[in-house]
Formats: sequence, C-alpha cells, structure tokens
Amino acid sequence: MSIETGAASGRVWLITGASSGFGRAIAEAALAAGDTVVAAARRPEALDDLVAAHPDRVNAIRLDVTDTTRISAVVAEVARSYGRIDVLVNNAGRGLVGAAEETTDDELRDLMDLHFFGPAALVRTVLPHMRERRSGAIVQLSSMGGRMSFAGVPAYSATKFALEGFSEALAQEVAPFGIKVLIVEPGAFRTAFSGSGTLQESAELPAYADILGPVREAQAALDGTQPGDPAKAAAAILAALDAEKAPLRLTLGNDAADAISASLDAARAEFLAWEHVSRGTDFDS
Repeated sequence: MSIETGAASGRVWLITGASSGFGRAIAEAALAAGDTVVAAARRPEALDDLVAAHPDRVNAIRLDVTDTTRISAVVAEVARSYGRIDVLVNNAGRGLVGAAEETTDDELRDLMDLHFFGPAALVRTVLPHMRERRSGAIVQLSSMGGRMSFAGVPAYSATKFALEGFSEALAQEVAPFGIKVLIVEPGAFRTAFSGSGTLQESAELPAYADILGPVREAQAALDGTQPGDPAKAAAAILAALDAEKAPLRLTLGNDAADAISASLDAARAEFLAWEHVSRGTDFDS
C-alpha cells in the first residue's frame, strides 16, 4: 500500500466505512473545513468522485476493519505519509435484526468483529501516534442502541454496548494526553443502513413472529424515509470536537433523544424503587 501525499491541509482524518452514510458525510464535512481525509472502505473505488473533487486532500484506501492484521500497516502508512493522525473515526458498521435465540454464533461474532474488535485494534494502533503529539480525537460511531435496547436487536446492541463501555474508560485514560473521545449515538438517519442489501436478518423462528414481525416491517419501511440528515449529523460531530468542552456522548436525532431520555428516566425510577435492597446487602457493621 502506498499513499500519495503532499503537505497535509488542516487536520488529518482517518475514517472507516467512508464510502457511504455517516462516513461519507463526515469526510465531506472535514473537507469543507479545509482538512485532509484518508477515507478507508472495503470498496475504495466508491470514493473516486470524492478523490477527483479533492485530489490533494483525499486518499481512498482499501480496509476491512475485521482484518485486524492489516490495521497496523494502514495506520503506519498514514502516519508516515502525513506525519500525524489527528482524528480517527470508527464508523464502519451494519445492522442485524433477529431475536437472541435466532442469532447464531457466527452472526454475533462477525458483528462483534466489525463493531468492537476492529475499532479497538484501530484505537490501540493510533494511540501511540496521538500520545506522542499529546493531541488527537477518537470518534466512536455507536447508536441509540448503544445506550438502550429493544426486541429484535440484541446482537447489534451488544456490540454497541461493548464499544461504549470500552470508550468510556478509554476517555479517562487518554484525557491526560490531550486526546478526546467522542461517542456518537444516532437514531434513524437517511443512510443505507435499513436497505435490503445492507441490513442483515437472522433466520426467523415462528415463536417470535408476533414479537419481531413489527420490528422487521418497521426497519424495511424506514429505508429512504429516515428523519435524520447525515450532513447535519456530520456538522454536529465537527462542532462537538471543536467545542471548548467536548461531550463524551453526543446523541443525534429526535428519535434517539426521546428514546434515550425515556430509558434514563426508567432506569432512574427502577434504581430508586430498589435502592433499599441495593443498600441492604453489605455485611452488618
């Protein structure tokens, strides 16, 4: 692999899953801000138009984040070519609908590789470069399903819960080095996420037809009608990174804000209802 470069303009971004959806929108927003983008995708040819429009500030590279053996080489080449990596965006992902009992080991492990082990490997590989410069930012694309869950997406939420737990601790570890961590929790945005060629579904068990049927139908109906605007999401992410006090979590979309707010209220109410039990399990003094 070889990256053709000149002098980097602005910040240097490494964005995974950059060929479409949030990845593409974030790349476009970074370019509009005058920055330089290394756009990683399984099919980098899908980025030919972006490279043609910004030949001096975009490099499209082939990367499947589940191939963790390739991550070190990619990061080393980006760092060598530009001298730094200012922002890592772990965005590559996809959906999976299926009840817990319907989800196979392979489906769960494949999704965990994509949403957790791949991003974790990228974080570990990028951090030495950021620590050396004592600056940088790591953007973790999670989901409203990374803070709460519902029937039909146990595997998807499990992977995002894992990413959020990892990232919450990570933020505390790297803050002394001047490195920010931003967990992004979108709702339904108008990307290809719910498309029939993108969204995966586990084999159905008749026992769950009444429970998951409405979930599957709702996901299919969402495709192309999602309320969220990816360009506005990308602008919000850049604004959060540039804020004097960046948030740890950034919820995006009215649907995500409503669902997460309701989940937090319910969790608080449940805790208070059972707090006397929680506090009654220590040894008697």
